[in-house]
Amino acid sequence: SGSRKKAGRLTALGAMGNTRTNPRGYRHGTRQKFSKKYRTKGMPGVSRYLTPFKRGDFVDIVVDSSVQKGMPYTFYHGRTGIVYNVNRNAIGVEITKIVRQRQIRKRIHVRLEHLRKSRCNEAFLKRIKENDKLKAEAKAKGQTLKCKRQPEGPKPMKIVKANDDDIEVLAPLPFIENYF
Repeated sequence: SGSRKKAGRLTALGAMGNTRTNPRGYRHGTRQKFSKKYRTKGMPGVSRYLTPFKRGDFVDIVVDSSVQKGMPYTFYHGRTGIVYNVNRNAIGVEITKIVRQRQIRKRIHVRLEHLRKSRCNEAFLKRIKENDKLKAEAKAKGQTLKCKRQPEGPKPMKIVKANDDDIEVLAPLPFIENYF
């Protein structure tokens, strides 16, 4: 009779233990992470479904909470991976996950509503095109070309010139003891 209510309050035995649920579900801690921004609520537009994904593409995983099907786990939200498989309803993405001292390659299938093409490779591809063009021009002229990027290095020196009249030396005022 230890867990009975007595006059609207629990006895000492009844209040012991876990009185609430354990909030450790599959989507715990995603109140802000999965929330949609102002004026973007609702289902995704048609252009989202018409984006072609190919094997080897870099993709960003950004969870769209209006579509619950094919939603990745919270850890993968905001991560970039490479497409390794394309199915009718989902796209296989390979992501590296750091667990203690090692990198694990994780392969997950995500619906395309939760994916967008990544722009992380754009600068690299642009540089390749520019280098190829420069190489072709150099080859036509019969010259050799170095395409390696060089670090910027230290900035050049500067000499500050000033007139002796303009220079003002700042010094603290002498301390005067006042004992009145």
